[in-house]
Amino acid sequence: MKLHNIPTRLATGAFILNSGLNKWNLDEESAAGLQGMAAGTYPFLKDLEPATFGKALSVGEIATGALLLAPFVPARVAGLALTAFSGGLVGMYLKTPGMREEGSLAPTQDGTALAKDVWMLGIGASLLMQGSGKGSKSSK
Repeated sequence: MKLHNIPTRLATGAFILNSGLNKWNLDEESAAGLQGMAAGTYPFLKDLEPATFGKALSVGEIATGALLLAPFVPARVAGLALTAFSGGLVGMYLKTPGMREEGSLAPTQDGTALAKDVWMLGIGASLLMQGSGKGSKSSK
């Protein structure tokens, strides 16, 4: 792990890991609420049981957070995981009615919680764009 990646990987990884751990024991109503919102954008998710969706979401967040925190995981691997995870969240923001001001990318009050996930997408993309570290000028 490069020294300049530590702050973003630590902050983002800890945030996502904590979120995943907090979702591990979701009650049925909370899991169903999260699933309903996600299924509005990604319809294939409606076929899952809410408890299964909640566990899968928890595991995905825990895995993503752990990849970001593990110093032996290359930046590109951590970046790929973070970009995939946050891309799904930004997709929900863009496709869920009522999250954005009409005709704009600006969030409504309800959309702010999802709109803020764009910072994770930026961090993931930055990690993905780093060189392999084997003589690449972009890795310095």
